[in-house]
Amino acid sequence: MSNSGFVLLDKIAGETSFKALFPLKRVFSTKRVGHAGTLDLRASGLIIAATGRCTRLLPFVEAKDKCYSFRLHLGYETDTLEWDGEVVAQDERAIDVAAAANCTLAWPRPSADECSLSNSQPSPGQEGVALSEAERSRRIQCISREMLEVVLPQFVGDIEQIPPKYCAVKINGVRASDLMERGRNIELKPRKIHIGELKVIGEGKVTEGCSGKEFATFDLICECSKGTYIRALGRDIGRALGTYACVSQIRRHRIGNVAVESAVRGEDLTRENLLPVDAVLDFPVVRLADEQVAVIRQGNWLPWKEKVEGVGPEGHVFAANMLGEVLSLCHYEPGRIKPKFYLGEDEK
Repeated sequence: MSNSGFVLLDKIAGETSFKALFPLKRVFSTKRVGHAGTLDLRASGLIIAATGRCTRLLPFVEAKDKCYSFRLHLGYETDTLEWDGEVVAQDERAIDVAAAANCTLAWPRPSADECSLSNSQPSPGQEGVALSEAERSRRIQCISREMLEVVLPQFVGDIEQIPPKYCAVKINGVRASDLMERGRNIELKPRKIHIGELKVIGEGKVTEGCSGKEFATFDLICECSKGTYIRALGRDIGRALGTYACVSQIRRHRIGNVAVESAVRGEDLTRENLLPVDAVLDFPVVRLADEQVAVIRQGNWLPWKEKVEGVGPEGHVFAANMLGEVLSLCHYEPGRIKPKFYLGEDEK
């Protein structure tokens, strides 16, 4: 049985993407493993891993769009942009309790007596003292779902995003996160990304271990391109709302057309979980006779008069034998097929 193929893993939060690959090395008795798209340590969800020669296909997987869910915490920002990091900015403005009566808070709603107050009336403990203009300016209306949904469209489409300082982006060959750990002050450049969809799917839920004070929490889902940082997206949404933000419970649900529901936990991995390459990458497949396979295997181009349907702009196709076993990634152009690299087993 071949040791080359794809494996769909459901990474647990608290495990590095690198460590998530350890079961592959044990089950398939190989050191040649890799994965497409690193997940943050605290994130969970789908990792598409590869073994053997199929590791050469990982850049094509990594280029696929992805779908995440996450929880947005409004009111404070941390160094890591995660909910339990070191607080670097806290919105100290008092909640406008009159506005809070009509929206969902991350803590219990104020009492009926509190909700009867307005900005022009004394705050609790200040009876008989009118609020000054300065104090009014220090109040923030509770951020409602409707207010959040007003700003979300500005993040949909082609945008620029500055990655979090704690990330895998390299500066002169060194990870930004490693430089931060050494106490270095770094600046990262904006990167172009694309967000296809961003919407609210829940609100008002509590997350244990928050290091700052939050005004409200919302659960969102995001479909985005390669290179998108959900932590940075949360930060920027908060700033668009005039406050600070961080995130928790990041989970990757999909890469391309592959969903996390098809994935397996590392401890449950068996050889039966190894998938053929065309189960993950949707390039067209052309079937070849044995003599045609021999031509491709030797690295030579193959005359091909038939039109291949479904070829993308890059011209990628898989070449398979008559049993449907994919043996090579090729480039198709009218009249011929040229091999890019061989994926099959060596002849014995």
